[in-house]
Amino acid sequence: MRILILGCGWLAESFAMHMKHQGHEVWASTTTSEKYHRLKADGIFSFILDFDYENFPAQVDLPTQFDFVLNSIPASQKNSVVILENRFSNIKSFYAHMTWKKQVFLSSIGIYPDKDGVFDESYADITELSSKLLLAEASMLGLDDTIIYRLGGLFGKNRVFAKYFSERICTTGEQPANFVHIDDVIRLLEAASCNALKHTVYNVVAPLHPKKKDVILASAKKYGYALPLAFEAGDVTQKIVSGRLLLEELDYQFVLPDPLQF
Repeated sequence: MRILILGCGWLAESFAMHMKHQGHEVWASTTTSEKYHRLKADGIFSFILDFDYENFPAQVDLPTQFDFVLNSIPASQKNSVVILENRFSNIKSFYAHMTWKKQVFLSSIGIYPDKDGVFDESYADITELSSKLLLAEASMLGLDDTIIYRLGGLFGKNRVFAKYFSERICTTGEQPANFVHIDDVIRLLEAASCNALKHTVYNVVAPLHPKKKDVILASAKKYGYALPLAFEAGDVTQKIVSGRLLLEELDYQFVLPDPLQF
């Protein structure tokens, strides 16, 4: 299988190495010389490309046919609409000379509103969904054979939830965790590359949703981080994002279904 990865960040680099070890041919873009050389040394066909560059090249010297494309170029809430429109316009220009059998675009469950309730892929109130993430998703869904993975809070390896609250005050401890472990995301991306999927949008979230306070305490104990200075009353929004659709369609069993195990 020939695989193209756009935006070879923390998750995408792990996926690239996993697929390389499976014997696949992997091409990956990065914006830094340091990562370009590291990927090349690991057997990845890397190239430097910044999709925010104003004078974006008309064409890049790459193969024109791929079996699977992972697009992990982010649509951050911090970016302006103008930046995002330019970024995703450049991505579409890059794709103009290319074909693929399937593309997965990585989005976020941050697209759903922060309010009480259980949210699944059928939620479609565009007045409450993130307009910036919708812009990016719509841009990519306009392309052939594309599906969206909306990722939950991503942890694993050196990303430990307790680390972000060590010796700080936590005011979100009563919220449910909508998290997912990198090991399961990699497996679900691999599954997408070789299975026919029926829908265009999927939430990728672990099936269990303990309180964030309990996740902090469990991961602090497991990895030796100092506890928060205090757990104070704050945002107690009970928002749960369901990832059941993808699990049932693939008949997938999570390696790490409970964020208390992360």
